[in-house]
Amino acid sequence: MKKIMAAVMAAVTIGAMAVMTTVNASDPYLWLEEVESEQALDWVRAQNKRSLGELESDPRFADLYKDALSVLTSDARLAYGAIHNGEVYNFWQDETHIRGLWRRADVEGYRNGEPDWETLIDFDALAKAEGENWIKGDIACLSPAYRHCMVELSDGGKDAAYWREFDLETKTFVDGGFYLPEAKSWLSWVDADTLLVATDWGADALTTSGYPRQVRRWKRGASKDDAEILMTVGADDVWAFPVVEHDGDDTYEFILRGPSFFEREYHQIGAGGALAKLPLPLNADMQGVLDGVAIFLLREDWAYRGNDYAQGALIGYDLNSGAVENIFAASQSQSIEGVGVGKSSLIVQYLDDVSGKAARVSRRKKGGWKSKEIKLPTNGVVAIVSAGGGTDDAMVSFENLTTPDSLFYVTAKNKVSKIAETAPFYDATGVMVEQRFATSADGTKVPYFIMGQDAVLKQGNAPTIQYGYGGFLVPILPAYYEDPARPQNGALAGLMWVKRGGVMVLSNIRGGSEYGPRWHEAALKQNRQRAFDDFIAISEDLIETGVTSPSRLGIIGRSNGGLLMGAMLTQRPELYAAIDIGVPLFDMKRYNKLLAGASWMGEYGNPDIEEEWDYISKYSPYQNLKAGQPYPKVLLYTSTKDDRVHPGHARKAAARLAELGYDFYYYENIEGGHGGTANQKQLARRTALEYVYFFRQLMDEVK
Repeated sequence: MKKIMAAVMAAVTIGAMAVMTTVNASDPYLWLEEVESEQALDWVRAQNKRSLGELESDPRFADLYKDALSVLTSDARLAYGAIHNGEVYNFWQDETHIRGLWRRADVEGYRNGEPDWETLIDFDALAKAEGENWIKGDIACLSPAYRHCMVELSDGGKDAAYWREFDLETKTFVDGGFYLPEAKSWLSWVDADTLLVATDWGADALTTSGYPRQVRRWKRGASKDDAEILMTVGADDVWAFPVVEHDGDDTYEFILRGPSFFEREYHQIGAGGALAKLPLPLNADMQGVLDGVAIFLLREDWAYRGNDYAQGALIGYDLNSGAVENIFAASQSQSIEGVGVGKSSLIVQYLDDVSGKAARVSRRKKGGWKSKEIKLPTNGVVAIVSAGGGTDDAMVSFENLTTPDSLFYVTAKNKVSKIAETAPFYDATGVMVEQRFATSADGTKVPYFIMGQDAVLKQGNAPTIQYGYGGFLVPILPAYYEDPARPQNGALAGLMWVKRGGVMVLSNIRGGSEYGPRWHEAALKQNRQRAFDDFIAISEDLIETGVTSPSRLGIIGRSNGGLLMGAMLTQRPELYAAIDIGVPLFDMKRYNKLLAGASWMGEYGNPDIEEEWDYISKYSPYQNLKAGQPYPKVLLYTSTKDDRVHPGHARKAAARLAELGYDFYYYENIEGGHGGTANQKQLARRTALEYVYFFRQLMDEVK
């Protein structure tokens, strides 16, 4: 192993020296940011060969891969679908249909557990017929008829994609229909012959974040380049985004200007294309329109027309009169996570101390709004599966780390019936899940979930994996299974880790939305360290309470969670024996110059401003890597096709670790976009690699 590492370090150093005369000497690994250069790809192939050779030759890998694949391709998974015009639409992947099927069935058959699925698009057959590496993206269809659709197809899973028109009546792509070439694009139907489109229109068409600056109205039969320009935002804005809401017989058109990742300025399009800016605060998220009232979730306090509206509340803004009313208020322990707009009422999905709930909210006859809780199981994850589509009926799901997904049909009168449930992927007998709280450095109580066999937890000092994210308003919930599935989901964690004697921990640190916008706000920019301190507090609590010890504690995170992992590596390496760092941000000095990085300055700050770099520099992992530290052997993974978080982050992290003399594993999938994988087999492989890594680092006596 030492000989191999010496060769790797020599290769990295030689590669760096070969280009140091042409790049910034302060960062000898800038050449690894050249995503598909032969030099960089040769480096990637060498790293993959070395790491995969070791991890996949581990005798446990084959069984772990089979376990992961059995979950990810199981026919027992629920076929979640959304109701539109009397039919349920579903996207399905399995071992036969790797790229997936888009299909539909009538509501009654689906509700009775006997759906007669009609295939609309077979993405495997499409990719084969066209000789392309098509990965399904979004599908946008015109309501309420739901015949005219735009289908997004990406090459290998990138964010940049093609859009093609599809006719649900003929079940074919429309010859000569609407078409957008590869770009990061957004669109919305106005009517059967009109789209609002934001895309790369040509010169100066993109913001510095790489997103569209301009929204146009595109009429059928007209050249895309001749489409009417409705709005152009500044180059330093994050994006311009089109939204069309169909409310009964009325259609409302909007353009969202994004000054930063989280801020939205709403402009309603009136007659003749005239724009009227809505007086909403910048931190407000539109959820839909009901009876001429735009529904907004407030992420900041708002004073308007002599009244105060609280952060975290759901409010209604009358698009005709400008009047505002409170719809649903969240308490200090609650967080509104989703809103479904039905024919005449709303379904609100919310958390209460990180436990999922749902309520139907409707108008009172004498004015105002009333809410009625939907009676569902408790202590788990509740999610809106379908709401709207021309009905007040809805579908919601429930699950937790040990309870497989169940699907419930909710009638307009809130009558709840279970219509489907997933068979368990493993026997959870004896597996315990508990919510606990740790105290962070500033005294804040931070919740976390712990999952393990009762006997293992009682014995203590168990091999333990702690997962964290802490950013972008994303709550970390105790899900059993979700697409795309992750190693920390209950089904995979239970089968692959917990039943083999391990413990899984989910961290609800600040930066997420577990307690609403304030929980996110608390860790923004100069306060980022609070998220890291919260994670450390949970780690220390696990050690102090005897659950585990530093030699048996591993951690895992991806994307923003990969940044968290890098901070843990450089700040508290003595706490951990394994760190799994996925598709990470790592070089925070250059993150805003790489792909979509500039759009995240609302989260992290601008490293080009001296006072902001002052606090970013204190935690940026790349700049804080040092020799002679007790770093564990880390696993780094990314994707060549990731056009959101640049693969250069992970590559440069590995190169710097090699330069400093540290051993590590590195895996870069050639396709897969920011998800890191393009299909279920690739995901099963990577999940098995991650668990093999943890077994080697946390369970083996000799590492």
